[in-house]
Amino acid sequence: MALAGKVLIAQGGGPTAVINQTLAGIVLEARKFPQVSSVYGALKGVEGLLNEDFLDLTQETTHNLEQVAMTPSSALLSTRIKPDGSYCREIFKVLKAHDVRYFFYIGGNDSADTVRIVNEEAKIANYRLRAIHVPKTIDNDLMINDHTPGYGSAARF
Repeated sequence: MALAGKVLIAQGGGPTAVINQTLAGIVLEARKFPQVSSVYGALKGVEGLLNEDFLDLTQETTHNLEQVAMTPSSALLSTRIKPDGSYCREIFKVLKAHDVRYFFYIGGNDSADTVRIVNEEAKIANYRLRAIHVPKTIDNDLMINDHTPGYGSAARF
């Protein structure tokens, strides 16, 4: 059964040629599901998430999202902060306070670890959350992946 609630998206690490394409894809896909009430983007990655600095992407036009997808850099701005367990507990509290049921963190290794810790916090609290890491790294070094989307763009250029 699908969870009803909000989607929150953040971007972490260095920008790649695919980070904004991934953002646009998540927003466009999330809007197809009636159980998703709102789609938010956290400005400056987990910093903005912790500060509750959100952009409402729910009503953003498809045209604008397609333009963002073709734009270099990180549209939501990014962060190099590597959250520890305490930081992730605070992230989880903010997600829960805003009824976020789907947390997408676009990034590399540190972002993957953040998602893992936030997911563990949700399990401990018995809070139904789908915490999803979306790889964008150009390093092609994430475990249990054949390749990552940023790698092809880096290899091409």
